[in-house]
Amino acid sequence: MLSETLGLLLLSGTHDRAHYAFVLAAGAAALGRSVVLFASNRGCLGLASDWSGLDDSARDTRVQAAGVAGLDELRDASIELGVRMIACEAGLRAEGIEPKSLLPSVEIAGVATFLSAVGGGQVITL
Repeated sequence: MLSETLGLLLLSGTHDRAHYAFVLAAGAAALGRSVVLFASNRGCLGLASDWSGLDDSARDTRVQAAGVAGLDELRDASIELGVRMIACEAGLRAEGIEPKSLLPSVEIAGVATFLSAVGGGQVITL
């Protein structure tokens, strides 16, 4: 059912996983689905204003050269389309990531908030 909320759980701190989390987020939101992206541990780097700490961040240049939207473009589209982004408070602490380094629209909360927001919807882990 397309109306179900899509929950994206980003645990990996690699560019390819963060990039695809935002491909899915923007795509589902463009189709009218409610989307919640929850990042924990190194996945929180994907929600940082400066995401260059992601493993293989140079991949973004190769992706764009191939005519594919880069991470900044996908994140901007996700924000514009109303994707709810949450950084795990415990994950931030575990990785030593400062909350002030995150995008302004990112909430800081725990897994209970994520699960409540997704409800009975679909969850994809990256």
